Amino acid sequence: MISRRAFLGAGTTGAFALAFTNESLAKAAAAAARTAGAAPGDLAADETYWREIQQAFTLDRTIINLNNGGCCPSPRVVHEAFKRYLDESNQAPVYHMWQILEPNIESVRRRLAASFGASPEEIAITRNASEALQIAQLGIDLKPGDEVVTTNQDYGRMLDTWDARVRRHGITVKKISFPVPPPSMGDLADRLVSAIGPKTKVLHFCHITNLTGQIFPVRQICDAARSKGVKTIVDGAHAFAHFPFTAQDLNCDYYGTSLHKWLLAPIGTGFLYVRRENIEGLWELTPTAASRAKDIRKFEEIGTHPAANHNAIAEALSFHEGIGGARKAARLRYLRDRWATRLVATGRFKVHTSLDPAQSCAIGTVQVLGVETNKAVQQLWDKWRIIATPINHAEYTGIRVTPNVYTTLEEIDTFADAMEKIAAGT
Repeated sequence: MISRRAFLGAGTTGAFALAFTNESLAKAAAAAARTAGAAPGDLAADETYWREIQQAFTLDRTIINLNNGGCCPSPRVVHEAFKRYLDESNQAPVYHMWQILEPNIESVRRRLAASFGASPEEIAITRNASEALQIAQLGIDLKPGDEVVTTNQDYGRMLDTWDARVRRHGITVKKISFPVPPPSMGDLADRLVSAIGPKTKVLHFCHITNLTGQIFPVRQICDAARSKGVKTIVDGAHAFAHFPFTAQDLNCDYYGTSLHKWLLAPIGTGFLYVRRENIEGLWELTPTAASRAKDIRKFEEIGTHPAANHNAIAEALSFHEGIGGARKAARLRYLRDRWATRLVATGRFKVHTSLDPAQSCAIGTVQVLGVETNKAVQQLWDKWRIIATPINHAEYTGIRVTPNVYTTLEEIDTFADAMEKIAAGT
């Protein structure tokens, strides 16, 4: 049996090791030692390794959850930390929560900033991506006639937020369209950048869309917008801890993400990045003292709230880092390609997601030709207890499929079998 020291030396953190029982720790130790130095692409198909990761979760395996894009179950070590912090808070909330747990948000802030590649003084911890993005959307000073450019495939709540500013402040919003999948990432950049006009003040777009999983060339778009004096808001709800990148790869002004998706943190966690020079000029949702105008923490003022959620983010980061971002992304693409390439080959399906690894990762959206999308999704649940998401956009329709690291090959193959039967009408 390999020693615990050897296991940790193989690249897995101590916090990650706590996710396992003693028996599975020994198995994971052997797997970590065996795969040390393995290329992410090679490890993606190593079922022995990923079986140990799957055992870190407490799940209902009587259903197949292929809607991890909404929110994900946390690994056992994260969920146990969350419950532990709740129990501690409940002993005497005004002391344990406010005096002991809440100050430790600074440790979480430092670790998130290090992972994202930004200063801790540019990271505000929020409850989700929507809250983070709305701080930016509603906090930027805009006057009647100012223009915002976005796409008609951005998240509905964010589009609703801009529409509210149209009604309330008299701004204009230009929503551009793009094909799915697009001909190239350059085409996406050209569509957005060419839409910028003399009245454009803000360019808002997704890092990766929630509808089809299309990844945008963020740095190219943000650089072009910056050269024109236009601020950029990037919706990273599905990006952080999904595939590797840092703030330097983006060069945006504002970035919002959820952490209860791909980081596997407790539900109700996210963060907002604000480039340092933009903090003072951005209004917070809940007003704070004028003396805090330059403090990133002003965006966290929402009144009384639990500390347990955001403190358990630290365990989620340890779990994620224990796997490694590149390994995780390679596995997610492997799972997506397993069902997507099989279904495309039948000629009965249309995949709206590019399978180019530069343009997508775990998320894939597929249309069953000749079958209404909502009906197909209902059949998946009724006959096979598979959870998937119907996507009904004005320009296309399909089923969004989002596996995660706990998803097994058997579950992916069961989904593909079910889809072929639905397409055949059997």
